[in-house]
Amino acid sequence: MPARSEPRPVDTDGGGIGTRGESSLHAAVKLLVSEPGDRFEVPVDGFVVDVVRGDTCIEVQTGGVAAMGNKLDRLLGDFHVHVVHPIAVESWLERRDRPTRKSPKRGCLHDVFGELVSVPTMLDHPNLTIEVLLVQVDVVKVEDPSLRRRRGGWRTVDRRLRAVVGRHGLRTPADLVALLPGGLPAEWTTKDVADGAGIPRRTAQQMAYVLKANGLAIEVGRDRAGSRYVTAR
Repeated sequence: MPARSEPRPVDTDGGGIGTRGESSLHAAVKLLVSEPGDRFEVPVDGFVVDVVRGDTCIEVQTGGVAAMGNKLDRLLGDFHVHVVHPIAVESWLERRDRPTRKSPKRGCLHDVFGELVSVPTMLDHPNLTIEVLLVQVDVVKVEDPSLRRRRGGWRTVDRRLRAVVGRHGLRTPADLVALLPGGLPAEWTTKDVADGAGIPRRTAQQMAYVLKANGLAIEVGRDRAGSRYVTAR
């Protein structure tokens, strides 16, 4: 899988996509990662798998990765499971009778640690790989009077894929170390990571937690700046 690609418009007109209440984003990503001969929405061991290719089950997970726990436990004993997780790096908000506007919210590759923090060692399994898609999306919202005022009264009803701007494969826990920014001191803090990668401190803390759980970061002390770590070699 390439580490970076140019923005790629996606054509969602194609066969083989189911209608199990999936979002437009889910359907488009499923089509994007499919190949001729793939089977869609296949019952396997009591679960429905998005795409089956030989002994590989491909799962598109637009929500929390941790929600796949039972499914992964069942499938990984007999199949290779490839999880495709899209992260929206840019979003445009669509509301009826209002002009489309760009959302100030931006995602990044490091957001995958927010998903891994509840299952930090999942990449330990030799039959599991994760592919992170960095995407641009349209977020479709409708007015909902039942929502509280502080949420703006708008409910998200769909997300549509505009383009894929990057693809990153994670095959082993060691691949996570490569996401640390360069130039860290020998003993680093999550503030060092946040500053170096240009990410929120909370995301850097999630990175440190996941790396520590996999034996890839070792906590060596603590001071006013927080815990200090060294990267395991």
